[in-house]
Amino acid sequence: MTPTTERFSVVREVSIAASPETVWRFLVDPAKAVRWMGVAASLDASPGGAYRVEVLPGDVVLGEFLEVSPPRRLVHTWGWETSFGSVPPGSTTVAFDLVPNGDGTLLRVTHAGLPRGTAEDRHARGWEHYLPRLAAVAAGDDPGDDPWIERPDARMGASQEGDDRC
Repeated sequence: MTPTTERFSVVREVSIAASPETVWRFLVDPAKAVRWMGVAASLDASPGGAYRVEVLPGDVVLGEFLEVSPPRRLVHTWGWETSFGSVPPGSTTVAFDLVPNGDGTLLRVTHAGLPRGTAEDRHARGWEHYLPRLAAVAAGDDPGDDPWIERPDARMGASQEGDDRC
C-alpha cells in the first residue's frame, strides 16, 4: 500500500434503550463484549492497553486502546491478525461516541482509515450486523446466536480472500 492510498470512514449510529454507563460496559468488559460480537475477547481498556477480539472462529482483530473516557468516548485501533491485505493490525481506528438520549444512548461508531472498496464495504456490513446485536443485549434482550458464527455462509461473502473480514 502506498502512502497516497485514499482512506475512508464508515459511520453508523444506533439508538440503544440503555444508559451510556450500561452500553459502556458492553464495550470494555470482555465477557459482555462477546455477547454481541465475537467468540473470545481480551480487552485492557486503558490508554495503550491491548484490544483483541476473535470476531469469528480464527478471525482475530488486534489493536490498542487510544482514548478511554467513560462513559462517553472509546477509541482503539483495529486490524486483522491474519490479514494478507488492506487492513493489518492497528491500521484503522474505531471510535465509539456515547451520547445520552433521554433514558437511552445514541451510539455513533466511526471506523476510520479503511481503504476504499472491499474492506470499506465489508466493515460497513459488519457494523450493520453487530450494532443491532449490541443494542439488543445492552437493553437487556437476548440477541440470539450470531448467525455469522453458526452459519458462515450467512456472512454474505465476508471473507473470500481472508483479508477484509467483518
